[in-house]
Parts: sequence; structure tokens; C-alpha cells
Amino acid sequence: MKGILLLLASLLLTGPVKTDNVVSRFKAPAGYKQCTVTPGSFAAWLQAVPLKPYGSQCLTYQGKVARTEGYTAGILDVSVGNYDLQQCADAVMRLRGEYLYSQKKYQDISFNFTSGFKCDFVHYANGYRYSSEHWVLKAKKDYSYPNFMRYMMLVFSYAGTLSLEKELKPVQNPATLKTGDVFIKGGSPGHCFIVMNVVENAQHQKKFLIAQSYMPAQSIQLLQYQEVPWFSLNEPAYILYGALVSPTYLKRFE
Repeated sequence: MKGILLLLASLLLTGPVKTDNVVSRFKAPAGYKQCTVTPGSFAAWLQAVPLKPYGSQCLTYQGKVARTEGYTAGILDVSVGNYDLQQCADAVMRLRGEYLYSQKKYQDISFNFTSGFKCDFVHYANGYRYSSEHWVLKAKKDYSYPNFMRYMMLVFSYAGTLSLEKELKPVQNPATLKTGDVFIKGGSPGHCFIVMNVVENAQHQKKFLIAQSYMPAQSIQLLQYQEVPWFSLNEPAYILYGALVSPTYLKRFE
């Protein structure tokens, strides 16, 4: 009882523990203001994804320091898994899938394999399993989070930058860039970045934060160059695959 009272007293004195995210940790540069997002949107969800404690390293699925560690501005508190699966496009699909699952928009959780096969979560949750470009009923209905993660592992195994690039919609006007947009180039290997937050100045110029996974599968990592985490379409991005940070490769989910 004494321990509980001490804990309650501590909470009253310190208040609730605040979650660290991209908005709270990375303040807008001088002259820029936070762009508003729609409550409940993918953008709002991305802004609220918790970050691991400041100074956390970027680690591979094997627990080794990733070769991209030198570009680390922060690490999303999202599991990597025990297999070399959650790489660049997979990390983007993971975030999109997690958002839709959190909103219970199960019908919208669907990603195409590189072969073109449409792998939707509803089929998987209803017990169907992938077999040679077909669904085969093999299990019981299960919409639980662990089963959702098994579905995502399946997606990671057969989808990639080539398939995701085809699914995304080109952004015709780069001035409309927003949180949740993706810079992507399909290939073997291709690569992609996801926009995690956007700020804007009085001249409507934008700066943004981007995140990635890499090969081998690693932490989903917010990027920086020379300790500056804000990128712009008007300036070169001096990071690995930085040439993709360009209107040419800017796409978004429908």
C-alpha cells in the first residue's frame, strides 16, 4: 500500500509521462511553422509514433549497429523483427499497415506482391493462405494483432520497391508535399523514404523529416546530415540514395 501511495504522489508531482515523437523532439527551424494535419489521418498517426530514447542506435535485425548509424537523427519505436525482411519498402508498408490496423480499416489493408498478386489482410484474417498466386483456406478467422504481424511478414517476403512504386500515386504538384508521402524508386535494389513531418515558412517553402529502413533490415530511422534533420526539395540531400529526395520520385498513398 505504501508503495502505491508513493507512486501516486510521484505522478501528481511530475504529471503523466509524455511520449516523445517527431513533433515534440524536432522543433521547426527558425521562420517555419508546423503544417496542420487532419485528426485521425495517416499524417497525424505518423506524427504520433513514439521514438526510442534520445541517443538510441540504429540496429539491424541481428542487433548489430547498422551501417547507416551515422545518419541517425532518431529511431522509431517500432519492432524490426528477427528476420532480414523489414527493409526499405517494407518499413513504409509496415507503417501504413499499422495505421490502418489501428483504425480498424481492415478492408483497406492490402499490398501487391512483385508478381502482381493482391495480398489483402481480410483474406488472410479470414483464414486464407497464399499458395502459388492463389488463396487457399487453411486456418480459422483471426483478426488479432499477432496475426496481422504474420500477414505483414508475408507481405515483406513477396513485395518490395518495385511493387510499392506501382501502387502509389505520383504527386503532380510538389508544393503539396505532406506527411505520409513517399520518395521511391523501384529496383533491385531500389530504395524509398517516408515523410514523417512537414513545416512551412511564410513563402510556402517546406522542410521535412524523412525516415527509412535499409539492407539488411534495421530500425526505422529518422535521418539527418551533419546533425540537421530537416530536408528540402530545393537542396541536395547528402545521404545514401539522397538523389531520390526529389519531385521526380515523390508519391503518396491513395
